[in-house]
Amino acid sequence: MPMPIWQLCRNTHPVLQIRACNNNDPGSKSVTGKSKVSPQLNRWSRARAIRSGRKLDRSSSRTQTLEEPNHSPHTTAHLAVDADDSVSDDGTEFRAKSIYIVSDGTGWTAEHCVNAALGQFDYCLVDRGCPVSTHLFSGIDDGERLMEIIKQAVKDDALLVYTLADSSLSSTAEKACKLWGVPSTNVLGPITEDIASHLGVSPSGLPRGASGVPLSDDYFRRIEAIEFTIKQDDGASPQNLAKADIVLTGVSRTGKTPLSIYLAQKGYKVANVPIVMGVEMPRTLFQVDPKKVFGLTINHGVLQDIRRTRAKTLGFSSGSRTNYSEMDYIRGELEFAGRLFAQNPVWPVIDVTAKAVEETAAVVLRLFHDRKNKYTMSSISKRY
Repeated sequence: MPMPIWQLCRNTHPVLQIRACNNNDPGSKSVTGKSKVSPQLNRWSRARAIRSGRKLDRSSSRTQTLEEPNHSPHTTAHLAVDADDSVSDDGTEFRAKSIYIVSDGTGWTAEHCVNAALGQFDYCLVDRGCPVSTHLFSGIDDGERLMEIIKQAVKDDALLVYTLADSSLSSTAEKACKLWGVPSTNVLGPITEDIASHLGVSPSGLPRGASGVPLSDDYFRRIEAIEFTIKQDDGASPQNLAKADIVLTGVSRTGKTPLSIYLAQKGYKVANVPIVMGVEMPRTLFQVDPKKVFGLTINHGVLQDIRRTRAKTLGFSSGSRTNYSEMDYIRGELEFAGRLFAQNPVWPVIDVTAKAVEETAAVVLRLFHDRKNKYTMSSISKRY
């Protein structure tokens, strides 16, 4: 007996959703298998997989994830290739280049900066198989541990990227790197100094989240936003849509849940409403301020790949009788959603086909704040 369409359309746990989206699990396998659908998305997915330490079907290079010796429970290492010499497509041997990320806090800021910068070298990671390893050392709050890491960086010929709020630790890292010839970058140093000069005050010198530091209103606002967003996932409690800052709507598997959670982590209360043919949309969706509603769409070929992968995770074989991943049904559902968007021209429609969650979120927030500040836009109903 085929599973009802509403059950197939339900999203999984939101935390697992965003993690899957960040790793491209829902659609990476099928999308990369059909590069003709979106070559740019194919390259982006493969490069991100390499940077995250996942295996790819490459005869010339192998990938694996390694763990650094456990100096600290907060110390991890992700290696995108074998630690030994690797061989490129043309037979050239080379060693993996290491990047050490050091922080006296969580290290998320520095890690995100490094990942964003590595994104500029996708052509190298994919086309040339350049081996890159990133090692995160978080919670480094004393000079002895810091020196151990720098000494290891000397042996590995690594680049050291650090965010150390403590000025003495930051100064120690800078001097040691200069003394031993370790290339290094202080991510927050220049901007912290510029802000201190601009405000005329000195920084606290404490890492974010340090014990004894009072939690800010922004922290509680983000926690409240996450709780609200989880409760409003997948069309739940439509009577609360008016309380949301942002409302997302689109057909199944357009990334509504991971996008909602990502925005919630930035402090926005987000609700998402699925569009399913034959299911009436909640009336409250059309009663809320239309300026905070955003439509999501996707290429039909990519959507079919994602849904087929989703169906397999639910235990359906290729011969199972369901129209959830059938092209005719997908085209019809996207056309149905398109008509709904056309009837509500104030809703911006964002194509998520070749966009990461972060990219889609950037578009949503730009439009959201433009509207909130009453900036004029030439064509609000066009696709982004």
